[in-house]
Formats: sequence, structure tokens, C-alpha cells
Amino acid sequence: MDESEFVFELRTCRWAERRWPPGDSERAVLVARQLGTKRRRWDTVVIEVDADALARRANFGRDRLDGDMLHLVKHAPEEWEWYRDALPDPGYPWRYVRETIHEADDRGILDVRKNGNRLEIRRRFVYPDWVRRMVAIENKPDLDASAARNLRPQLERDVALSLADEVWVATNRTGERVEPALLESIPVEAGILTFDGHDADVAWYPRTLDVNATGTRILERPSGGKYDQSAARFEYVSPEEKRRKRLAIAERAYERGWRTYTRTMRPDCRHFELRREDELVLPYCAAKACHQTARECSGRCPSFEPEPPAWRQKGWPIEGGPGKANKRLLESRRERFRPGEAKR
Repeated sequence: MDESEFVFELRTCRWAERRWPPGDSERAVLVARQLGTKRRRWDTVVIEVDADALARRANFGRDRLDGDMLHLVKHAPEEWEWYRDALPDPGYPWRYVRETIHEADDRGILDVRKNGNRLEIRRRFVYPDWVRRMVAIENKPDLDASAARNLRPQLERDVALSLADEVWVATNRTGERVEPALLESIPVEAGILTFDGHDADVAWYPRTLDVNATGTRILERPSGGKYDQSAARFEYVSPEEKRRKRLAIAERAYERGWRTYTRTMRPDCRHFELRREDELVLPYCAAKACHQTARECSGRCPSFEPEPPAWRQKGWPIEGGPGKANKRLLESRRERFRPGEAKR
């Protein structure tokens, strides 16, 4: 199938949302794209969740909770208490904790009051343990030998760090008796998914990584030349730091999902459309007659034309023109397919 990696990524996300895990009973999942750490960004992230706990997570709103906010809501006391007695030492100045407390008060997720000169806090909701497992998927629609060589170091770093429970590679199915992806230099710990349209088969099952053990972050490694005798550089990552990173990624996935790609595109262009293909809605450029990528769809595109003002004023039952309507459509679909909601 001749398509961009961006479109293939959207297909992978949609498949994971409806079919995960492959060949097993259905589990409640949240799917997001382009998430990770400052050193590593995954194409697709599948968060397996406890649906009941996720429903309780909704008490904290649709926006993500960053590290400072998580520190606050997870340690807030059941009864009124001075915040410096109630919270563990954050490792940074307390004035920043006070700023977070006021932000939590504004968001309605923490009870806050003044008692003389002291700022007291009280838990409003219990933060649930809603994340079960995290799965990282790299999308390579055409996984030839060159792409496999470039991908191998990334996957080896993923396996060594074991931040995700599983690491997969998704590629297009070739129909050959032995899929070429199985013959490429991919770590055996990584699974391989082969796609044919909207369905996927498992060509190789991954090894479950120990996310509760100390991980190894590979910083630099020898180039592997004949005369290269340099040593690899690495550092250890504690299980506690890995848990914090996993929860931070899960919170970002909760906020963003995978249908937020219009935030980096130009749906206000008169040529921008959303077209349905079976169970999937894909962005489409009428000027180029193709599914455009997020990089192509920008104000610098020579075919970009803003929506005529009349489009935003006539014929639309809700404020805004087609661009706004497209954003609302994607947002409504994101909410519809949250775990616990009816799938349509």
C-alpha cells in the first residue's frame, strides 16, 4: 500500500483502539501518538487501563496532571493540614508547591483554605491506579533492510530501558511465505505486526519487559567499526523514576489521544477535508488529491487557502466553518471511544 508513514500511523492507532491486544480478549485501552520522553518519542502508545479506575480519573478533569500536580494530589491528606506537613519534600522550593496548590484549587481538584498565615489543603478525590500496562509501537510501513538498520538502535534502547511493557514494530504485509521483517536485524525482544489494510497479524510476539526492575539508559555506543575500541556509555534508571515517567506519559495520552493531529495541521484551509475509509477518518487535501502529512499541511503550503468568511457565517448550525466542524468531529470521536463508552 503506497501511503505516508503518517497515514499508516493513524491506521495503526485506529486498529489498536478497536482490536488490542492482537489475538486475545478485548481490553480497555487509551491510544495516543508521538509520545515519550525527551530522549525518545514513540509513534504509537497503547495504554492498557483499568476501566473502573479510569472512570474515577475523570474526577480530575480532561487535562493532564504533570509531575508537580501528581505529587500534590497523590499525597494530599484526608483532613485539613498545613501543606508542608502533609506533603513529602518535593526536592525543589516550596513556593512552587504553593503555585501548584493554587492551580489545583482553580481546577477544582483540591480543597484549599487559609488558616491564619498557613495554607491548608485537603484531598477532594483519591487519585486511582488506572494504568495497567504500556505498549510502544514503531510504525514502518516499508521495513526494508535500511529502515531496519536505522530502527535497531532505537529498539535496543527501548529494550534496555524497559520503560514500556512491550515494544512492537508495525509494517505492511507483503504476502510472502516468510515476511521480510522477520529476516531483518530487529531485536528478538520486539514484536512484529503486519498490516493488510485495516487488519493486522502477529508475525512475531514480543518479550514482556520487566518495568519494575532497574533500567539501563544507553547514552552512547561504539560505532562498531573494525578499529573501534571505545566503550559504551550508559546510566541506570531506578524503578521509581520509571514509574514516574510511565505515569507522566499515560497522563499525556489521557489528555491528547491520537486524533489531535489537526492541532499541527491547517483544517481552516478550504482544501482540507476529513474522509471516511471504512472505520477510519483520515485527513485529505483536495488540492493535492492525496492524504497529506502533518508536515505538508501548514501555512507554508503553496496550495493553502484560508476558508472564505462566508463559509464561517452561513449554513453551519454551530459557530465556525468546516475547519471548526472537523475539529469537533475528531474530538467527539475521541470521547466516544474512551474505555467504558459504547463503540460505534
